[in-house]
Amino acid sequence: MTNNQILGPSDRPPLARWIPLSFQHVFAMFGATILVPLLTGLSTSTALFTAGTGTLIYIAVTGAQVPAFLGSSFAFIPAIVAIGSKYGMPYAMGGAMSAGLFYCIVALIIKFSGKGWIDKALPPVVIGSVIIVIGLNLAPTAIKEAMYIGSTGVSSDYSLVYLSISMVTLAVAVTATIFFKGFFNTLSILIGLLGGYLFTLIMGQLVPAYRIIDFSGVRQAHWFGLPFLQTDTAGHYFWMHPEFNFVAILTFIIVSLATICEHLGDTLVTSKVVGKDFYKEPGLKRTLTGDGLATAWASLWGGPPNTTYGENIGVMAITKVYSVWVIGGAAVIAVILSFCQKFGALIQTIPGPVLGGISMLLYGLIASSGLRTIVESGVDYKDKRNLTISSVVMVIGIGGGVLQFDVGHSFQFSLGGVALATVFGILLNLIIPLTPDETGKAESV
Repeated sequence: MTNNQILGPSDRPPLARWIPLSFQHVFAMFGATILVPLLTGLSTSTALFTAGTGTLIYIAVTGAQVPAFLGSSFAFIPAIVAIGSKYGMPYAMGGAMSAGLFYCIVALIIKFSGKGWIDKALPPVVIGSVIIVIGLNLAPTAIKEAMYIGSTGVSSDYSLVYLSISMVTLAVAVTATIFFKGFFNTLSILIGLLGGYLFTLIMGQLVPAYRIIDFSGVRQAHWFGLPFLQTDTAGHYFWMHPEFNFVAILTFIIVSLATICEHLGDTLVTSKVVGKDFYKEPGLKRTLTGDGLATAWASLWGGPPNTTYGENIGVMAITKVYSVWVIGGAAVIAVILSFCQKFGALIQTIPGPVLGGISMLLYGLIASSGLRTIVESGVDYKDKRNLTISSVVMVIGIGGGVLQFDVGHSFQFSLGGVALATVFGILLNLIIPLTPDETGKAESV
């Protein structure tokens, strides 16, 4: 084994360890996976179902070689909201399906022409900077959950109670990560969540202000339900199938440039964490195809587009457990949760500040992974070219830059955040000429 790993990608742990290790990944992805449908008006149960089944599709396509969990993508939120509000949510699902199929087209091009053109368009300085942007873009969400009632970020909603819960959660997780040994060290994220949850329950019995866990939703929830059937305002069940138009397709394909970059970065970071070059085996053609098919599958059932999750990479980096069996177990648990509405309701009782405390660690690990990509790739920041590219990408991405214009008279196209930063990074990398030193390096490769 390499990198002091406890379990390699092909290792299957005993059942007594397998289940809790898989649950740890479920907790890591749960908040982000259900947050996307909550922000876009989609079904959280459907999101869990498509995340779990999409991950299993990815594992099958990649030959069970890459330990990656696929969950709801934040990058597509603006596109889902814009297309859904203008044309209807089925057209947003059609756009998402088009983005997934675009992944497969890119993977096909890589299969026949190699990935040299991707290396040229998306070198480590671009990928690393974008990964940093992704992590730091999530940072405000963690802080709001950790310190503000309702995650508003409004000063009047600031809560010392929330802050104390998040700090206890973070302290337990950090303690478990640094000081616990053996099996318990591999459960550091889960231990942090349980520690914060129990602290909130106990304090809630002693101090009224800490009584923020509400079990009414658990009591009201049904034991069983089909996650891909949604209800309209009249209470009728329906399946939201995709529909297509040009504007939706174009919008989602442009946004997918950012998520393809995110995929490349996550795959590279996973390779570094695990100690295997997944760019070569099973190859980007298979990892991109798996990601694309998972996204197309999700849209077919009315779920948000999928993406490889940095949160779960963070869990692997901390625990040194890289088993695909563990990731597959988490996917199966996600599917079960999507059908078992009462258990899903119990998971949703985890308080925001508990998730915020854990997210302060996990989201920071995403940004740190971007730094690691840059450092280990040997990017030279004495070179003004690299310095310029990173500077522009991070300011646009973190600062909330937006490109917006009207398409005809009925639709306003908008591209911002991570997606716009990715486009600028690609353009700057292609336009700014290499310095003599960098040209020499490129020719020698």
